[in-house]
Amino acid sequence: MTTDLSKSPGDSPGPGVPANGNGAAPAGVTPVDPRLLVREQGFMGYLTEFKRKMRSGELGSVPVVIGLIVIWAIFQSLDSNFLSAQNLSNLSVYVVGTGLISVGIVFVLLLGEIDLSVGSVSGLAGAVFAVLAVNHGVAEWLALLLALVTGALAGAVHGFFFARIGVPAFVVTLAGLLAWNGLMLQVLDTSGTINLDDDGLVTTMTSYYFTDVAAAYGLALVAVLTFFAAQFLDSRRRDAAGVPSRPLSEILARTGVLAVLAFVTAYTLNQYKGLPLALLIFLVVLVAFDLLLRRTSYGRKVFALGGNTEAARRAGINVAAVRISVFSLAGTMAAFGGLMIASRIAAANQGAGSGNLLMEAIAAAVIGGTSLFGGRGKVWSALLGMLVIGSIANGLALVGSPAHVQYMITGGVLLAAVVIDSVSRRTQRTAGRT
Repeated sequence: MTTDLSKSPGDSPGPGVPANGNGAAPAGVTPVDPRLLVREQGFMGYLTEFKRKMRSGELGSVPVVIGLIVIWAIFQSLDSNFLSAQNLSNLSVYVVGTGLISVGIVFVLLLGEIDLSVGSVSGLAGAVFAVLAVNHGVAEWLALLLALVTGALAGAVHGFFFARIGVPAFVVTLAGLLAWNGLMLQVLDTSGTINLDDDGLVTTMTSYYFTDVAAAYGLALVAVLTFFAAQFLDSRRRDAAGVPSRPLSEILARTGVLAVLAFVTAYTLNQYKGLPLALLIFLVVLVAFDLLLRRTSYGRKVFALGGNTEAARRAGINVAAVRISVFSLAGTMAAFGGLMIASRIAAANQGAGSGNLLMEAIAAAVIGGTSLFGGRGKVWSALLGMLVIGSIANGLALVGSPAHVQYMITGGVLLAAVVIDSVSRRTQRTAGRT
């Protein structure tokens, strides 16, 4: 059930609607607040709003989903193994490490800042864990916890110099990139490479699969039911508050689309080894941070700082504390991602965190839809962006293309994502949506 706000007698005329001297709308003009556009009933209303969003530049995840479909279609036509169950299962594990790093990057980008140190922090965390657990015999759970704390402290240091001292984030995290990489080499010392226990806690995170088919199907069912319940209850709550809500037909349509995607994914995973533990961990992290960003006052503060720092400060938000916490969170996620990467290769070495890891983590967040200009983005951007980047790397490897081709194509996709973001923002300003 929706609420027709256009009939509310207390509405202001809003931008673009002329008002008379006492502020009331002139006779014959229906006062409608454009920020609360009324949703029509049924699928036609949904299509109407979808078209309005496209015209006003609110593209959401549409470009990246279309791009992912095109990429998968191209590589499947070049190699029939690309969409095989084994390859897609391996791809789902491959994207987890960098994807976790990208989750932290999303928070930093929402502030309109950048963190160039996440690659080095991820390598440092892997080295700390390996040295403690393998060389010094510390229990793996404790070594894992200390590695995460190392990442959190490294991020907090970046946040302190940025928020308290005023050093630009670009500079302080660039210094961190060099410093933490040097510390990682110091921690590893002459050993260079430390192999992890094949049956240990960290290695198991990427090597373990839930082979029972009920695990993947059960997770899909839980995801679908939870999504429907959350959407339905949110609609009821908005109805009770008298604000526009999603009609039941739209909720059912969205749930149906999610159900198809979830059960097709579960079926595909069950055709190989089953549900990977690494993918389950990644999905749990995404859900938790999505709730943190959308459903808590902390998340609203992050968005507020990304939208207008001065307005957020005048609203009473502790700008420095939020900034430090965001960089600390990015460091923690970098450490978590570094541990997952070390788990996948079952080792920590001096090359960890180098190469194109930093580029992929940032590119995944941007390609997934997080704005480089701050104030707009979703945690799920990390998953969508990593699927694009991982698919390109995986597909090119299958067809035997050299690494430089992968760099050029990924760079082109990143540039396209930034161009779409810039054009979208300009279109929204023109449409009066920002």
